[in-house]
Amino acid sequence: MKKEFAVIGLGRFGGSIVKTLAEEGLGVLAIDADEDRVNEFARIASHAVVGDTTDENVLKNLGIRNFDHVIVAIGENIQASILTTLMLKELGVGNVTVKAQNDYHEKVLRKIGADFVVHPERDMGRRIAHNIVSNNILDYLELSDEHSIVEIVASQKMNGNSIFDLDIRAHYGLNIVAIKRGNEINVSPQANDLIHKGDILIVIGADSDINRFEKKIVE
Repeated sequence: MKKEFAVIGLGRFGGSIVKTLAEEGLGVLAIDADEDRVNEFARIASHAVVGDTTDENVLKNLGIRNFDHVIVAIGENIQASILTTLMLKELGVGNVTVKAQNDYHEKVLRKIGADFVVHPERDMGRRIAHNIVSNNILDYLELSDEHSIVEIVASQKMNGNSIFDLDIRAHYGLNIVAIKRGNEINVSPQANDLIHKGDILIVIGADSDINRFEKKIVE
């Protein structure tokens, strides 16, 4: 059976999640206290309703506990975000992802049982910063405070060398998990696979090691 999702808060962040889920053909209930926003998503989401999710009866009437995953994307109203999250967990929702405004907000959310907490503005800011400061890093995905996956463009220094020749794991503690060349992607490349200038390397490891690798090898 398809998973059913609910998104509470239809601002920029919540709205983008609704659109993405809908594009994937997944069932998604869109909820907001603002009628205009709800009307905007009425044709995009499976269902779109006006509702105050700080009211437990509203959540019960929506059958919220039957959803596989609920995303709380409430904007500036931290109190509403916290109350909604608390009630979702008390009603038995298995997976609750919440947008946090700051680190203090995140601490409270985790204490009351939020399963996943995201900082979309901060995380996107970090991705943009990494892309700005490096000509070689195409994309950046933070896995934790200290580890990331990055897409790095292979430089002339790497051209014609195999993964074994570069010995990136031993020297830098990094793993190349895939190599993209044009429209082709080599998943789990072997030690004797050659790297060419312009290849896109998908690399996973500690941020400090990625930075060290980029400075010594990539540029």
